[in-house]
Formats: sequence, structure tokens, C-alpha cells
Amino acid sequence: MTKITKKSSKGGASAALAPEENVTKTFILTREGHDKLISELDYLKNVKRREVADRIREAISYGDLSENSEYEDAKNEQAFVEGRIMELEEKVKYVQIIEDTQKKTASVQLGSTVTVKIQGAKISSQMTFTIVGSTEADPIKGKISNVSPVGTSLLDHRAGETVDVHAPSGLVHYEILKVE
Repeated sequence: MTKITKKSSKGGASAALAPEENVTKTFILTREGHDKLISELDYLKNVKRREVADRIREAISYGDLSENSEYEDAKNEQAFVEGRIMELEEKVKYVQIIEDTQKKTASVQLGSTVTVKIQGAKISSQMTFTIVGSTEADPIKGKISNVSPVGTSLLDHRAGETVDVHAPSGLVHYEILKVE
């Protein structure tokens, strides 16, 4: 079974949330995704911010700012870095962490790794992916969002069941082979 916990904005203890609880602005992440987000935020605040400030100081030393492309580039990078910091801080503030518990569930949930077979395909195609929150979805790495057409269709179904996915390319039938 997968348990979703909400991390407090002060980084303290978390409390279990019922799936039907309406929490505004939540960002669902695995523990790994949360750690990556914290790592990026730390890097931007403690390393990148300092590097950009040094670039701005150096560009100012060149004199006339009206025709100083180094200054303009550094200010644009500063705006990008500060915007990304704000975005990451917002996600950290409203994060829900998907935690694996000792007891596994037979149905597809957030954090489940699912193996499916596309039915009716000319070539037998089997795929395995993990259902994650939209913040850390990365289809190339086999992580699909719980709000994607495939993710939404698979949730709460079990191995052996067939689900219909209304994808942009049309209706696709997936047979669930395994849920971990």
C-alpha cells in the first residue's frame, strides 16, 4: 500500500492524508523526487546565486551599463535563477511525499511500478513504468504522471485487468501484467 504524507512547511513531522482530503496546491513527489528538488534548491540558493552575483559585479566594473551585454546576460540569468528558486520553494512548501509502506497493494497507486501490454498492437509491446506526481514525471525514464491519460486510467486497477486509455492518438487497450 502507498501512503501519502504531507510535509509541513517548516520541515517538521508529517501527517497522513486521506485521499479525499482537499489540499490546495499540492505537489506529489516520491522521496527520491523530493530529495532531488531539495538538492536543486540548495544548489541554486548557495552556489548559483553567488556565481550570478559575481558575474553582475564583474559586468558593472566594465563601466557603461547601457551597452554592456555581459551585465544584461547576468541580470537575465539572475531573474531566471530567482524565479526557479521561488518555484521550488513553493513546491517544497506544499509537497506530498509518496512513501512505500511494508504492506503492498495489489491495485495501481501512486508510486506503483506497473508492467502493461498494449492489446491489439501488431508488434507485441510490453512497457514498465512508475506512476508518480506530475512534478517528477519523465516518460523517457519510465515515470508517468498520475494525471496523464495512461496514469489516470491505470489507477485503482489490478494485474489481469484491461483498461481503455483515451490517448491523443485514440483509444488504446492496456492489459496490466504486473503491479509492484
